[in-house]
Amino acid sequence: MVVQRTILKQDLVKKLYPNSISVRSAMQQLRNEIDICPALKKQIEQAGNTRRHYYTKQQLLLILEHFCITLEEFEQL
Repeated sequence: MVVQRTILKQDLVKKLYPNSISVRSAMQQLRNEIDICPALKKQIEQAGNTRRHYYTKQQLLLILEHFCITLEEFEQL
């Protein structure tokens, strides 16, 4: 399986929160989830810039690990 180097934040939240009303509310849910866990927030910041419209592969793996989702499961979402 080939994983892209980056993934758009909007594409990520569409897969993680499929029942969300809008992309904006899904983004807010993800932000809240990250803010609740300071260790995760620090790891994501150390893995790369967070002020962009995408996450790096390393940041994606950290988020998926937090949600207990494997990369294979994420690809099937």
